[in-house]
Amino acid sequence: MLGGAAKTFTNFLGAPFPFISSTKIDIKIKRTQTNLSFPSNGCRCISASAASPEPASPGQFRVDILSESLPFIQKFRGKTIVVKYGGAAMKSPELQASVINDLVLLWCVGLRPVMVHGGGPEINHWLGRLNIQPVFRDGLRVTDAETMEIVSMVLVGKVNKILVSLINKADATAVGLSGVDGKLLTARPSPNSSNLGFVGEVARVDPAVLRSLVDSGQIPVVASVAADESGQLYNINADTVAGELAAALGAEKLILLTDVAGILEDRNDPESLVKKIDIKGVTKMIEDGIIGGGMIPKVNCCIRSLAQGVKTASIIDGRVPHSLLLEILTDEGAGTMITG
Repeated sequence: MLGGAAKTFTNFLGAPFPFISSTKIDIKIKRTQTNLSFPSNGCRCISASAASPEPASPGQFRVDILSESLPFIQKFRGKTIVVKYGGAAMKSPELQASVINDLVLLWCVGLRPVMVHGGGPEINHWLGRLNIQPVFRDGLRVTDAETMEIVSMVLVGKVNKILVSLINKADATAVGLSGVDGKLLTARPSPNSSNLGFVGEVARVDPAVLRSLVDSGQIPVVASVAADESGQLYNINADTVAGELAAALGAEKLILLTDVAGILEDRNDPESLVKKIDIKGVTKMIEDGIIGGGMIPKVNCCIRSLAQGVKTASIIDGRVPHSLLLEILTDEGAGTMITG
């Protein structure tokens, strides 16, 4: 459930911004009137005075929301955040518009976003058109030479350029690249390469090309394809790429968009969301079998990035409109935040 600030901010976003595309996400959340103040220590407080019985005008409503966001903008302004984009947010046009709008808004208020993406559903679509049956082992795509060619064409040539175009259309400046460009990523075969084919891991990161783009006020959009020392292309898990780039850039925050609410105390109870946890706590949840399945590699990706200096890592619900803004610009968040 979304709390006060989160509800208010999300409700505000029902109105389109002048610098963002006109796609409107209707979110029917009732806003509770509060009188918020921000003392010098940066904590969010509710003053003792009663809320005005008079409904706020549209203009006052917007001013209230922006005022509530100020401490969060100040905290993250000038900081690098790495966002892994995928899942439901990539398949739904409405959620896609929401993510793009969020990213551009964060860029406009001074954050330095980097987007990393995969594109599994689109890869499957094109494999189907070519009568190639997708094969998965232990949740990983078996990538033979023919499949690798399709993966590269779809991720680098299609999905990446669509995302860049959408960000540019929203009046930001995006640059698309893959791990091959500027020797950003050097790949190596996965330990199980005999069964998985050209599925790789990140052997080395050279963030120079990303730093140059971010420092010049552009938004890098990175496809999760990289080459080894010999030039052989590999398909690399996008979560892994995002985590390694966040660490190499010294990012303030890593955010993984997923198709679940976050880390749950009880996998069968969506209301059992863990809002905040440290590395020790999340490691114990894995050992106790509370965290399992596809969540394990996501959590391990977060742990590895935190161990390399990233301040916080969040696994958030990409099915929630404007989940990026809820995670960064409210104290409610949109999933689970893991700290070092």
